[in-house]
Amino acid sequence: MSDPGIPASNAESASTSGVTLCEVFRSPRREGLYLYVKREDGLDRVPPALLDHFGQPESALVFRLTTERRLARANAAEVLDALESPGYYLQMPPAHVDGDSGPDPDPNAHENREEKC
Repeated sequence: MSDPGIPASNAESASTSGVTLCEVFRSPRREGLYLYVKREDGLDRVPPALLDHFGQPESALVFRLTTERRLARANAAEVLDALESPGYYLQMPPAHVDGDSGPDPDPNAHENREEKC
């Protein structure tokens, strides 16, 4: 499978030059859950049980990955290692979405604070 934006000759030589062509899929079932694979392998090396849990993968991004590349929530070297074995990298969602400190332990906490003021 070739990327229309990357000539076939570049895509084929990418892994030999220290660059891996990486495709990232988002999960339709869980926000913030992403699956990284080598573009040349696609989803072939991802266990069927993981794909069942993940849902129908939606392609989100294709990019050239090197150890020097900065990723938002993953270490590029760790991703590259995982792409070699087991053949995929699963990025879990953050513990809390930005601006969300989690549920209030006491649902009336805001009311109680206002009454004390």
